[in-house]
Amino acid sequence: MRLSGVLSKPPTLEFKQVEGFLLNKKGNVGQQVDLDVGPVALNYFCNHCEDSRTFRSKGKLRCIFANKSLISVDCVLNCHCGASVLVWFLVDCDSDICGRDPEVRILKRSEKLSAGVLLNKEQYGEFSESLEKSRRAHREGLGAGAMVYLRKIFEQITQQTAAAAGISCVYENGRKKPFRNLLEEVDRQCSIIPREFSANGYRLFGELSDIVHGEYDEEIALVKYESLHRLVIGILDEVRDNTELMAAIGRLGWNEGGAGDE
Repeated sequence: MRLSGVLSKPPTLEFKQVEGFLLNKKGNVGQQVDLDVGPVALNYFCNHCEDSRTFRSKGKLRCIFANKSLISVDCVLNCHCGASVLVWFLVDCDSDICGRDPEVRILKRSEKLSAGVLLNKEQYGEFSESLEKSRRAHREGLGAGAMVYLRKIFEQITQQTAAAAGISCVYENGRKKPFRNLLEEVDRQCSIIPREFSANGYRLFGELSDIVHGEYDEEIALVKYESLHRLVIGILDEVRDNTELMAAIGRLGWNEGGAGDE
């Protein structure tokens, strides 16, 4: 695999072996090198094209050495219509990155979107943006910030499902239902919580809320993130895979629904 193949995938802490791309370089701090590693390709939503498009880099990339195991890589990705995204990567190596077959991973990825370019919505509709912001916060070491977006997604998908299923979010007297009660009612009627943890649906919300409200420190939040993120994705998948429910939510619009109570 070439370095471009790693850069074209979501950042991960797992090391991947790539073809040597800095052979015979000294790797001095601040040294700049042009990289011939193939095009980087990432998907974004282009408003001009009104569709999800693959944005690609052209020509060589530019890297700067932080040391012999850490480099930054800059590139510009373009849609065929001319819209662009500036992307910066922090690439880590488990040994000498100037070696013949280095193993690398992407510690961070940061994007500057031009006007008319949005994060890709293809997989989870409007929730894709909140998911990406959550991942970004996690990559930046902001555990509580990452959890805020997961909690927001959990609340909104529950409320949207309630609306699609004709379940009121308020009691007859006009008082808003506590989120626990609404979640239990929605899950009982629509089964939005995966069966593997169906008995702990509200416990997931409680974990997210505890972190958001400062019950855990940042380090614990970062440790818990991957597991909690996967459970929230599981809920989105349950709703997405329910064709009838998705049709109803589609008629309502993915954007609808506000924040709920605990």
